[in-house]
Amino acid sequence: MLKKGLLFFFVLLFVIIIGGYSYIQRRLNQLAPSPTIIESPTTIIGFNHIGLSVNNLDNMLDFYQRATNFELIKREKIYQNSAANALFNQDSISYEVAILKSPNMLLELTEFNNNTDTLIEKMPPYGPGMTHTCYQSAASNSGYNKFVQAGVDLLSRGEEPIDLGGYGVTYAYAHDPEGNMLELEQMSSLVIWLKIGKDWSDKKKMWMTQVGIMTPNIERLTSFYKEVLEIEPYRVGSYPPSEAGAKIIDLDGVPMKGAWFMLDGKEKKLELFQYEAPHATPNTNYKRKPTDLGYAYSFEVLDIQKEYQRLKSKGVDFLSAPQQLDAFWIVYANDIDGNVFSLRQAIDSAYSAQNL
Repeated sequence: MLKKGLLFFFVLLFVIIIGGYSYIQRRLNQLAPSPTIIESPTTIIGFNHIGLSVNNLDNMLDFYQRATNFELIKREKIYQNSAANALFNQDSISYEVAILKSPNMLLELTEFNNNTDTLIEKMPPYGPGMTHTCYQSAASNSGYNKFVQAGVDLLSRGEEPIDLGGYGVTYAYAHDPEGNMLELEQMSSLVIWLKIGKDWSDKKKMWMTQVGIMTPNIERLTSFYKEVLEIEPYRVGSYPPSEAGAKIIDLDGVPMKGAWFMLDGKEKKLELFQYEAPHATPNTNYKRKPTDLGYAYSFEVLDIQKEYQRLKSKGVDFLSAPQQLDAFWIVYANDIDGNVFSLRQAIDSAYSAQNL
């Protein structure tokens, strides 16, 4: 009897040790996901900017400055510029751009002349396309509260951000004044210290994180970005409906598939989602233009000509050859779903993600 008791004890102890090890490994993988863009053989170093093509620059700039307190580092009008015409593959293009600097990325708002009378529609959470970027902040200095005070149109249910899993992060979705969706994450000081660094945990700041893309075929889009980034996603999975998740996206009973690629530090990641029935991400054959209202984003590279040739050989659809425009070499492309992204090589180091 004693031997059976000892055997049971050691088996139980072994299960506890293995279970504890597995839990610790899962938590470490979440806190320090791998692989990252550092391990890519390409010259891509991370995200440089989130772009919003807007209907009214004055209104949108006022909203985002009040909500984020990001620094306005440049505002200028572009017209009669041959490099801009070549970049956008359009004769006599004219636009005005305002560049805001967050602690880790640029936010660029651009008003193209041909969009001033375009109909504004709210982006649904299930997409398709790039539906959102995310603004993170310390819970003690809530970005959620700042966006609410600036007049954001909340999508999530209730009057507080939602605790999804009891791990120190709350979430909410919302729409800006032109219907672009955004995500708000509020993090405890401990989570910030563990995931981002202790030097960020006590500062009164807000920062930007992921590019969120909704796709009707996540396997296909994941394969595309594996080719572009030449790294594997650090996380993939299928997720059943949850009560907390339904509150965040204001949709009940929606299972999802997800895949995440880790870009450069401070939580910058590429997030891919496919919503399934009853609110499945719809199919689309539409190829977006950089001038269309809504989101675009950029990968910063160290050698744009090399990356342009590499991706062109893989069949990536570019709008033009790389063009030098102001502080960057830039080239626009469409991913396999028709979303707009660009490659950027900083000429002025002050605009490089490495120095933000």
